[in-house]
Amino acid sequence: MLNRLTQALDFQATALSLRAERQRLISSNIANADTPGYVARDMDFAQALREATQGLPAPSQLAATNGGHMRLQIGARSETGLRYAAGSQTNLDNNSVDMDRERATFAENSVKYEATLRFINGSVRTMLDAMKSPSQG
Repeated sequence: MLNRLTQALDFQATALSLRAERQRLISSNIANADTPGYVARDMDFAQALREATQGLPAPSQLAATNGGHMRLQIGARSETGLRYAAGSQTNLDNNSVDMDRERATFAENSVKYEATLRFINGSVRTMLDAMKSPSQG
């Protein structure tokens, strides 16, 4: 029973970590909107979540061939797992950041991050309520 509860929270924690990483990428794109030659980056969230929750090393992750190598955190991705955004319009400075797309993606990711937090809070609250004795009601 406890194992199922832990697995659900682990999944949501991994999703939250990936959402935070995606938010960082989108913020970087917005911050570099005026940088000549900057190419916008993003991640395939569904694929990243699948790779992170399967427990198998993703093909985009670096292999640790020596015991002294640092391991990536759960849900972290190497730079090779990121996608480049195709420019929606041609720019003279070769910058591929589309501010309308980035703002919309930022807002969508923020809402989903908040929803994941609420789900975790609700799950924890439900578990705490289930552990109360009837006299604490």
